[in-house]
Amino acid sequence: MRLILNVIWLVLCGLWMALGYIVAGVICCILIVTIPFGLASFRIAAYALWPFGRTVVDRRDSGAASTIGNVIWFLFAGLWLAIGHVLTGVALCITIIGIPLGVANFKMIPVSLMPLGKEIVELP
Repeated sequence: MRLILNVIWLVLCGLWMALGYIVAGVICCILIVTIPFGLASFRIAAYALWPFGRTVVDRRDSGAASTIGNVIWFLFAGLWLAIGHVLTGVALCITIIGIPLGVANFKMIPVSLMPLGKEIVELP
């Protein structure tokens, strides 16, 4: 079931959402100071391509620097990516088949707003 949902996700919205994260990551990596934001963006792009069967958890070793970085991320990229998730999620929820995909899109909003201090892990 995960494979079917991931393939449908990839075709309907995963590719476009991952592309948004990749663009944000490339822009962040151009500036030397924002390379950690770029790496986080690339990590989320991989998650946005194939989300079913994985989840996002908080890292225990993240501290105040992650919080400050998340505020900066929210202002420059996170808000726009979260809006993309909301719009895509609403569009997917219009059809019955798209409802699980829309819900998955809504679940990605917190990590798109605050990616630093998070880790993507495989579900058992």
